[in-house]
Amino acid sequence: MFTGIIEAMGEICSLTKEGSNLHIEVKSPITSELKIDQSVAHNGVCLTVIEINNDNYVVTAIKETLDKSNIGNLEIGSAVNLERSMKLGERLDGHIVQGHVDQTATCTSINEADGSTYYTFTYDGKYENVTIEKGSITVNGVSLTVVDSKENEFSVAIIPYTIEHTNFNSFKIGAKVNLEFDVVGKYLKRLTEGYL
Repeated sequence: MFTGIIEAMGEICSLTKEGSNLHIEVKSPITSELKIDQSVAHNGVCLTVIEINNDNYVVTAIKETLDKSNIGNLEIGSAVNLERSMKLGERLDGHIVQGHVDQTATCTSINEADGSTYYTFTYDGKYENVTIEKGSITVNGVSLTVVDSKENEFSVAIIPYTIEHTNFNSFKIGAKVNLEFDVVGKYLKRLTEGYL
């Protein structure tokens, strides 16, 4: 379980294919605080630490993860948003994030405003995921509030601090990002499907 508040950015050091799996080596300022078997969200994807070497650690993404996220698009040198799982008894500063990416989206516009930046994303409607204005969404592991919701499209407003401390600072139009829709919204949608 995560909050969507990014702790640090890591750098991809190596990518090794093994069958349909991808082993990912990450250099990170939080590596010294990690332990083997610990869960860490990478761009919002929950992966398990399997090896630790000095400032670097290794996680493995399976085919299901590669098919549903942008993890397979990472390259050596890519910046990745990192968050360790939350501790019970801590403040929940973002929203409840499972680290289970629902699908990817594409950045379709980036507009500077007075003090913030608006990012718009479109996503494939085949999974029937939905957003609502003022609802929560996780983009590359970052907990955000939807400011404009349309069918298969939404916008978020990002403050300069978030841009500086996440990989939002590398986004360009056409960037592929991971989405995790609000877990409460997903359950409500499922419960009401038979009544609509």
